Amino acid sequence: MVATKRKRRGGLEVQAKKPKRSPKDAGQPAKQADAAKEAEEENRDRIPGPVCKGKWKNKERVLIFSSRGINFRTRHLMQDLRTLMPHSKADTKMDRKDKLFVINEVCEMKNCNKCIYFEAKKKQDLYMWLSNSPHGPSAKFLVQNIHTLAELKMTGNCLKGSRPLLSFDPAFDDLPHYALLKEMLIQIFSTPRYHPKSQPFVDHVFTFTILDNRIWFRNFQIIEEDAALVEIGPRFVLNLIKIFQGSFGGPTLYENPHYQSPNMHRRIIRSITAAKYREKQQVKDVQKLRKKEPKTILPHDPTADVFVTPAEEKPIEIQWVKPEPKVDLKARKRRIYKRHRKLQQKMSRGSAKSISG
Repeated sequence: MVATKRKRRGGLEVQAKKPKRSPKDAGQPAKQADAAKEAEEENRDRIPGPVCKGKWKNKERVLIFSSRGINFRTRHLMQDLRTLMPHSKADTKMDRKDKLFVINEVCEMKNCNKCIYFEAKKKQDLYMWLSNSPHGPSAKFLVQNIHTLAELKMTGNCLKGSRPLLSFDPAFDDLPHYALLKEMLIQIFSTPRYHPKSQPFVDHVFTFTILDNRIWFRNFQIIEEDAALVEIGPRFVLNLIKIFQGSFGGPTLYENPHYQSPNMHRRIIRSITAAKYREKQQVKDVQKLRKKEPKTILPHDPTADVFVTPAEEKPIEIQWVKPEPKVDLKARKRRIYKRHRKLQQKMSRGSAKSISG
C-alpha cells in the first residue's frame, strides 16, 4: 500500500516518495496495481483537509482609540467600528494634554500604519482624525448625528469578521480633495484579503455619500433572497475641516470653506434667540409710549352728521312732589326679628325671678 502524507497548512494530499525498486519487485506489476487501487479506495473515504486560505499580503492594521472625556455614544460608536473591522486594534485613552504627534509613536508600538482617533472637546463636540501613520496625509472631521448598532432602528445583522463592499458616491471623483479622501477611506475601512480574523464572505456594504458638503456613512446588510438592503449601523456624518500633508499636522492641503465651528453655530443660535427677545421688548416699550402720549383731538367734520336724523323733542316734566322712599324689606325683617328677640329675653328673665322668689 502506498503511503500518503498531508501538507502541514492543510492543502491537498500529496503522495510520499515511491520506494526504490528492487529486482524482486520488477516481476510483480500486478501486485503493485492492486496496492494502488486499495490506496485510492482509502483516499475516497478520507475527509479532505481545509482549503488553504492563501498568503496574507496586505497587512493593513488600523488603530482605533480616543481621548479622555468622551461620552457613552462615542464609546459605543468606537466599539462598533472595532467590531466591524477585524483588522483594527485598540489602545487606552490618551490624555488631552498630550500632543497629537505622540499618536504616531503609539501606532509604531502597536505595529499599525492607519489610525482613527476620536477627540472630544467640551464634553459635547466630537472630532475624528483619519491618518496614514507616520508620513501622512491626515484629515480632521467633525462628527455629527451619531447612531450606534445597539439602537432599535437598526434591524439588520451581518457575520462578524466578514469583508464589506465599499460603495462611494460618484462625486468623490469630481474634486481632488474628495479623491484623496476616497483613497484614505478605502485603505482604512477595507478588510485585507486572507486576514486571520476575517471571514471569506461578503454580506454587508459600507456606503459613503456626499450631501450638503458632508460625508454620510451608512452600513447595510445584503439579504440573499432578493438582494435587498437592511441598515445595520452605525451611522454618522463627517463634516470635513482640514486635510494635512503630514500625520496629525503639517502643511494644510485643503481647508473647507463651508465649515462652521460648533462654537460659532451655538453663538448664532443664541444671538437669534436674543434678537427675538429684544424685538418683543421693543414692541412692549413702543406700546407703553403710545399709551402715555396725549390723544390728538380731531376737528369736527361737518359732513359726519349728514345722515343723522334728529329725534322728536320731549316736553320737560318738573316733579313737584318728593317721591316716596322705597321700603327695604330686609331691614324691616331684621328690626322685627330684634324686637321679637328682646321680648323673649324679658319673658325668660321674669319667669326666672318668679321661680326664685
